[in-house]
Amino acid sequence: MSLWRRQRRSAGQVMGSAAPWVSVRSAGFADIDGGQIDTAMQSIAVRTAADLIASLGSELPVDVYRGTGRDLRAIPMPGYLEDPGGDGYGLPDWAYRVLISWLLRGNLFGEELARARAGHVTQVEVFHPDAVSGWLDDGTVVWQVNGRHVEKGMLHRRVNPVPGRVLGMSPIAYHASTIGVSLASTQFGLQWFGDGGHPTGILRNTEVPLDPDGNAKTAKQRFMAALRGRREPLVLGKGWEYQQIQVNPEESQFLETMGYSEAQCARMFGPGIAEVLGYSVKGASLTYSNLADRDLHLLKYALGKWLSRLERLLTEFLPRGQHVVLNRDALLATTTLQRYQAHASALGAKWKVPNEVRELEDLRPVPWGDEPVGVDPQPEPEPNPPADNKAGDE
Repeated sequence: MSLWRRQRRSAGQVMGSAAPWVSVRSAGFADIDGGQIDTAMQSIAVRTAADLIASLGSELPVDVYRGTGRDLRAIPMPGYLEDPGGDGYGLPDWAYRVLISWLLRGNLFGEELARARAGHVTQVEVFHPDAVSGWLDDGTVVWQVNGRHVEKGMLHRRVNPVPGRVLGMSPIAYHASTIGVSLASTQFGLQWFGDGGHPTGILRNTEVPLDPDGNAKTAKQRFMAALRGRREPLVLGKGWEYQQIQVNPEESQFLETMGYSEAQCARMFGPGIAEVLGYSVKGASLTYSNLADRDLHLLKYALGKWLSRLERLLTEFLPRGQHVVLNRDALLATTTLQRYQAHASALGAKWKVPNEVRELEDLRPVPWGDEPVGVDPQPEPEPNPPADNKAGDE
């Protein structure tokens, strides 16, 4: 599907139109469109994988710094950055919407509502990516949001760039068939138990011949009437036998197909996501060592690129020379013993002082805590005594 043309295109033809809800029930299982956001999010793996990355990224502590190298200094975060959308929902909510847009559609669209005198943006409203369309008009990108033209101040940041295209690649559109298999297998299991893949039982008479359009139909109607809406016992006449047909769960829900397709959906979002969500490889087992390294693996190969993109975007909200850093250490949760051992190592190597460690542990500073361990604090120099003015006495 070509994303851009030289002529004007209507909304929905370039990127799709916004839809509040898209049902997965269709004429057939092959008709399910997994490339629509609201449809794809009905896949448990898609929703949980995207939510995992967006939640972890949006909840990390945000630090602001000025300078580089030896001149690097931590500074307070400006007040407007605590609510970049200006809607009262705060930075975590805004960052979550940004990450979800990137994860599902590969593009972030927003309108710049305010700028500082220094020129940097201070407030951006984030749009649903399917509500935005665009086209090239004499080499200039023209944007439209829900039918409204955005003349200036449109913010567009893409991921998964493709040569020759303005828009980034949409992961769920690219893997729509995989998501469709996941949704189709779930729908089949739902319809199996709702409608039944075959008769739920067999009512047989061993003595009286039955005519399909005559007494067999009458017997079926009376039998069903006796079963529905009553708690009374059922009494059958001579020669009647009822056999219930058992359902094999392995066949009814395609459990292996569901598990494989859900794992594939989770792997769309990066290495390690499927394993964290419980879609482990068949036959593999988690040991203490690989379980301890899983968080680091997740941060390095799956979360790192999203966090770096969010940092660059938030840095655009600051004056030149300042930048944002997301505290990744918050993802690497450790035990109390491991944390204390790390503190002891830092103090022993003298690249941290006691008050820095106490601050991390939410403890008050101590008077002797601003010097490295093992180094005696330098005594304050005594004031020079006043010089004797003997010459004046003479």
